[in-house]
Formats: sequence, C-alpha cells, structure tokens
Amino acid sequence: LTGIIQGMVDGQPSLQQVLERVDEWMAKEGLLDPSVKSIFVTCGDWDLKVMLPEQCQYLGLPVADYFKQWINLKKAYSFAMGSWPKNGLLDMNKGLNLQHIGRPHSGIDDCKNIANIMKTLAHRGFIFKQTSKPF
Repeated sequence: LTGIIQGMVDGQPSLQQVLERVDEWMAKEGLLDPSVKSIFVTCGDWDLKVMLPEQCQYLGLPVADYFKQWINLKKAYSFAMGSWPKNGLLDMNKGLNLQHIGRPHSGIDDCKNIANIMKTLAHRGFIFKQTSKPF
C-alpha cells in the first residue's frame, strides 16, 4: 500500500526519537510559541485521532499537545465543495481539476497533494478551521 519495505526502516530512528526531532523542529521554527498559530493537516482523522495516540500509549510515550488538534482535509474539502471525497486525495484532486502527484499513500507524495489541494481551496477563498474535537 505505502511502498515501504522492511529494508527502508531497518536502522532508522525509533518513534520516540522521531517525536523528539519533531518537537525540536517545532521549537526551532517558533511553532511552540503560544502567540504563533499552527495546525497539522491530515487526510482523515485516523492518523492523529487513533494511530498516533494508540502507538504512543503502547510505547509509554506522551502525545504532544500540538498533535491533539488538526484539520481533516476531507472535511474541509466537503465544506468547500459540498461533496464528500470518498476516495480521499484522488477525488479531491479530480474535483479541483488537479493532477495527482506521485503514488497514493506515499507520505511525501500525499503531503504534496494535500498542499496543492489546500492552496487551491485557499485561492478560491476557503477559510480553513480546525476540524478535530478537543481532547
């Protein structure tokens, strides 16, 4: 599904190390400053609502507060366009007449598609708002 094979993850940082690096990056970029507004954008709620919290709980790791709110692009798209994108990014790209970039479910390609969809909706005047419910 993702194109990831075991050899790609062998010897790579653990989830704990990655989360520490994310926190360091957020601090370096000034995104932890309470006066700075930032939010993650996902294609669905599952990654931040279910997967990350469950994996962190399993490993005994805390979930940073900045992972507890997000914009679900599917919901934002449905508010903007009036229809639910059943096939996620593929449907959103099609509905906005955008070319799909790369391979579906490839993390970096999904990020590029999400950015293009957001950019297009923003150019059309859509105002993005948090879609997740506070924990």
